[in-house]
Amino acid sequence: MTERQTPQARKERDRPWLMRTYAGHSTAEASNELYRRNLAKGQTGLSVAFDLPTQTGYDSDHVLARGEVGRVGVPVAHLGDMRRLFQDIPLEQMNTSMTINATAMWLLALYQVVAEEQGADVTRLQGTTQNDIVKEYLSRGTHVFPPGPSLRLTTDMIAYTVSHLPKWNPINICSYHLQEAGATPVQEIAYAMSTAIAVLDAVRDSGQVPQERMGDVVGRISFFVNAGVRFIEEMCKMRAFGRIWDRVTHERYGIEDPKHRRFRYGVQVNSLGLTEAQPENNVQRIVLEMLAVTLSKDARARAVQLPAWNEALGLPRPWDQQWSLRIQQVLAHESDLLEYDDIFEGSKVIEAKVDELVDAAFAEMDRIEEMGGAMAAVESGYLKSQLVASHAERRARIESGQEKIVGVNIFETTEPNPLTADLDTAIQTVDPAVEARVVAALQEWRDTRYQPPFNHPRPCKALERLKEAAKGTDNLMEATLECARAGVTTGEWAGALREVFGEFRAPTGVSSAPVAVTAEEGTAMADVRRRVDATARDLGVGKLRFLVGKPGLDGHSNGAEQIAVRARDAGFEVVYQGIRLTPEQIVDAALAEDVHAVGLSILSGSHAQLVPDVLERLRVAGATDIPVIAGGIIPNGDAEQLRAAGVAAVFTPKDFDITGIIGRIVDEIRTANKLDPLEVPA
Repeated sequence: MTERQTPQARKERDRPWLMRTYAGHSTAEASNELYRRNLAKGQTGLSVAFDLPTQTGYDSDHVLARGEVGRVGVPVAHLGDMRRLFQDIPLEQMNTSMTINATAMWLLALYQVVAEEQGADVTRLQGTTQNDIVKEYLSRGTHVFPPGPSLRLTTDMIAYTVSHLPKWNPINICSYHLQEAGATPVQEIAYAMSTAIAVLDAVRDSGQVPQERMGDVVGRISFFVNAGVRFIEEMCKMRAFGRIWDRVTHERYGIEDPKHRRFRYGVQVNSLGLTEAQPENNVQRIVLEMLAVTLSKDARARAVQLPAWNEALGLPRPWDQQWSLRIQQVLAHESDLLEYDDIFEGSKVIEAKVDELVDAAFAEMDRIEEMGGAMAAVESGYLKSQLVASHAERRARIESGQEKIVGVNIFETTEPNPLTADLDTAIQTVDPAVEARVVAALQEWRDTRYQPPFNHPRPCKALERLKEAAKGTDNLMEATLECARAGVTTGEWAGALREVFGEFRAPTGVSSAPVAVTAEEGTAMADVRRRVDATARDLGVGKLRFLVGKPGLDGHSNGAEQIAVRARDAGFEVVYQGIRLTPEQIVDAALAEDVHAVGLSILSGSHAQLVPDVLERLRVAGATDIPVIAGGIIPNGDAEQLRAAGVAAVFTPKDFDITGIIGRIVDEIRTANKLDPLEVPA
């Protein structure tokens, strides 16, 4: 080593970041086994994925839970489930991240009670509840209550943890899903920071935390971000995040201690950019995206979890998750990354990009502040419409080839892929019988929770206390803990609060989204518009009507929104009522609106149950001339079954040409109505 090189390296390596794998499926017992196996492989923290009924406050036997139980995470309906989830895992020694938002208070209460039962000192519990409700309204869709009550639940949790669980991060301001929904780096920073301001203002103004302890509040706020494949820009984004957070917390909240003002974040790299086509390319994408949040010491993530190479195909297997964990371990333990100070310090290129992002983000934050803050910008629909528009612009760039994706719109030829030679074994499947077993176990819990060995008190008093607290101004955490100890279920807890707070349907952003793809003469969109108009004339109607439906609890609405916007621009009259609908509601709307086609979007795996239900209800109603199109993460075998059941067409992430999809829908309408095919221009 030369003398010039010697000062650059430090004698002691930095400690690696927390290494997590986002995991949970089927049942509490199966997930517990998976967690213990992952910890034995060197994982240094847990990241719990909950199923959609748990995330949205429903028990496993609710009508909306059908087909969703245990699919995208673990079902946790009560204290017994939480006990089994963490059996033989000492929570006092664990750092646990729980991806939970609307029902975050409830899951934290269950976690705390299990820790108490283990004999843990709860003041030593470490981990994070995501608990960012704003991004649920904008992108992920697992919100339950209106913005006001939701912010109160978050505020009460923060105030409680500062006093009782001082090492716990009560909220992850989560910009991850904003990028998934189309946010630019500037929007991702600005919307996340505006959310943090709304939360901190609410805590400060609640009177529950004295001003001298606001530093403790700020010091426990963490962020959960996304890192895309443009890794220079993404690394600059993280430096900009830190600079803005330091300034906001110092100037707006008077936080003097630099340790409290440190930007603390965890990351999962971008699942949106993972492709179904040539999925082996996802490995190098994941590596590049990880480098964006690890290379820069001054902006390095505190925790990293990586998706698996096959997430665009379905649920990853334990081996796939192990591969992603090993990617982190190779970087941390084999490379020299952790031996050096910040390698980007002093770079003019980096500084210029960071300054650009900071200035643009502050300008957008000021715009949101003028509207009345993040909550007002959610309720007005501004934030959602901006995201839908950004996403539409990105999709248009991909379709035009301006934005290149290897294996999708460039370098599409490929050798046979041995990783996916047997697609049925390339992903993990959830046994459909799991749902019946979980529902039966839930009923047994309800019937026996008062009896030995549990001897829980009757839950009605705890639920009444919760409702009384919700009607007043008391902190809701103590009443929630009482519900947990009384054996209350997830659906009972959320149901009690629904009675007091009501529910909320977030703006869809579809109607206000600008046109992303123009119909200039000679373009694919111009051709589709002609076919839409010709088919409407042939059917003797003013406009073709297309219903886009989101059955079940899957709140990933990005794809549905993009289809709805493009169909609107192609000349359809679009019926889109947002997320969380039953098959019955979708069919009722299709009949009432006299639509010519129904498109169903599901990414949670519940398509096998919910899509055939829609088909059967249309058949019973005598509406078999309405073609049903399905889209989402649908394995090949399932797609064949759906087509055999009567689905006209199935689209998956590999079908990136949205204009082409709209053209196919027109063709299916013509076929269903026995119209001759339209000639395709040469």
